[in-house]
Amino acid sequence: MPRSEPDIPKSLADPAALAERRGFIDAPHLRPLRTLARRIATERSAAVPDPDPFDGGVEARLLLLLETPGPAIVRTGIVSRDNPTGTAANLFRFLRAGDIARADTLIWNTVPWVIHVEGALNRTPRRSEQRLAERYLDPLLDCLPHLAVVVLAGRIAGAVREPLERLRPGLPIVAIPHPSPTFVCTSPSVRERILTGFVQARTLLAST
Repeated sequence: MPRSEPDIPKSLADPAALAERRGFIDAPHLRPLRTLARRIATERSAAVPDPDPFDGGVEARLLLLLETPGPAIVRTGIVSRDNPTGTAANLFRFLRAGDIARADTLIWNTVPWVIHVEGALNRTPRRSEQRLAERYLDPLLDCLPHLAVVVLAGRIAGAVREPLERLRPGLPIVAIPHPSPTFVCTSPSVRERILTGFVQARTLLAST
């Protein structure tokens, strides 16, 4: 599959770029993940965005867990560092600065379905939603036979450390602050901690 990786953040704001990306959405490396996404969507009666076909899909060695799809996800229907949001733009820059190969990554959400009523503002997932989401961790991990490290971004993702350790003992886990502009702008140390986490993850990938 041809992959002309974007050089700048927010590239999926361009309708032509989005149409091109969605043209690859049924690629073989995404099919098991999309099957899981459809299962979750059916069981939760809510939309679940697709993973980015320009990322590694089932071949990924790094799983990056964010919180939950934000309201802006309806623009693209894809979980991507190229989405036209501040969080995605920060993620684009941090992953590039950490020198992590795109083909090594899968970006997923800890609560993978859309929890927001149409037109509503973003909100934090409820604890009940987080508990429901934990049941999908095992089938997600089953889709990733080459997984070498998990990066947990933010407090909500950080809460699944214990279930992950129980499901996959010994799997390296790196926790970082959430890349949302709200958090990144609070202190220079936040930016440093995120980048340090991705550098640590890259080192773990290099050792496998």
